[in-house]
Amino acid sequence: MEVEILGSGTSMGVPIAGCDCRVCCSTDSKDKRLRTSALLKIDGTQILIDTSVDYRQQMLRANVKYLNAVIYTHHHVDHILGMDDLRSFNILNKTSIPLYGMQDTMDNIKRVFIYAFGENQSKSTIPRLDIHVIDKNCFQVSGIDITPIPLLHGRMPVFGYRVGAFAYCTDVSTIPESSFERLQDLEVLVLGALRHKPHPTHFSIEQAIEAAQRIGAKTTYFTHIAHSVMHQETEAQLPPDIHLAYDGLKLTF
Repeated sequence: MEVEILGSGTSMGVPIAGCDCRVCCSTDSKDKRLRTSALLKIDGTQILIDTSVDYRQQMLRANVKYLNAVIYTHHHVDHILGMDDLRSFNILNKTSIPLYGMQDTMDNIKRVFIYAFGENQSKSTIPRLDIHVIDKNCFQVSGIDITPIPLLHGRMPVFGYRVGAFAYCTDVSTIPESSFERLQDLEVLVLGALRHKPHPTHFSIEQAIEAAQRIGAKTTYFTHIAHSVMHQETEAQLPPDIHLAYDGLKLTF
């Protein structure tokens, strides 16, 4: 399995338009962060986690030619608004694309993209999608077992996902006790860690370190990182088994 971090940034990305802070002005490529998303490649099956606002740019940079499915963590705009561009794969590969997510996520995707799902569909090219509502139970994509990880993003229920010894949990402020049980014996964990200061709906870096150490994955990478976090400077302060993710990072295991 290979995991590629397509985007490691928060909802406004890094740099933020109009900002001249030292991170937004940094020349380090690891301080340039598209909106959060990841691609799983398993024996020829390619599964995308979230269609970020920067979806098209991410697909071009990673040279992705097809997708077998998209699994959604939740319906906030930075995680869904690239969905319309899935239609390029509909056209080129002559197939619809399955979407997986909790009921609330799917309901909101249908609301936002009503032209693709409504009775009076547009006559122009629209994405062709197959909706699959999931709950906390394990499901399969192309024979691959995927386990949802219930999380809280502030008061909002969201999903992380586990595939084999890998788990991806972005946009999280609380991990329920029962979900820690689903995160045992991991090789790699990707975990949301917004910034150094506390935030009401995201783990701070300090909180994420505490959660990561309790989970005990062999290696943890932080994602959904804000423009207040300088990559090299922060990386040097982290425990040896915890790192900052960055756009284009590839993990093979």
